[in-house]
Amino acid sequence: MRILAAVLGLTLVLLQYRLWISDHGIREVSRLQAAVDAQASANREQGARNRQLVAEVADLKVGLTALEERARSELGMVGNSETFYQVVTAGTPVPPAPATPATARAN
Repeated sequence: MRILAAVLGLTLVLLQYRLWISDHGIREVSRLQAAVDAQASANREQGARNRQLVAEVADLKVGLTALEERARSELGMVGNSETFYQVVTAGTPVPPAPATPATARAN
């Protein structure tokens, strides 16, 4: 009977070792759960970004307002009935005048 109890006790200790300490136990499960949570968070961020891009593409395909806004901000578009004003601050240095080419003198 003692041998059976010793074998059962040893089996219990080995199973507890596998559960708590081995590479395929609780630590591995918690590491994998953390990786799944991180990936789910990244997926949510990318999903929000994708929804924003889909809305922007749909707006560019349908509306001229978004297209005009993008042309103004990225390409510097000015309409026909508009006047462009450029404000220069006092601290902006004036670029030097281009040098005039010297003419060769015939001696």
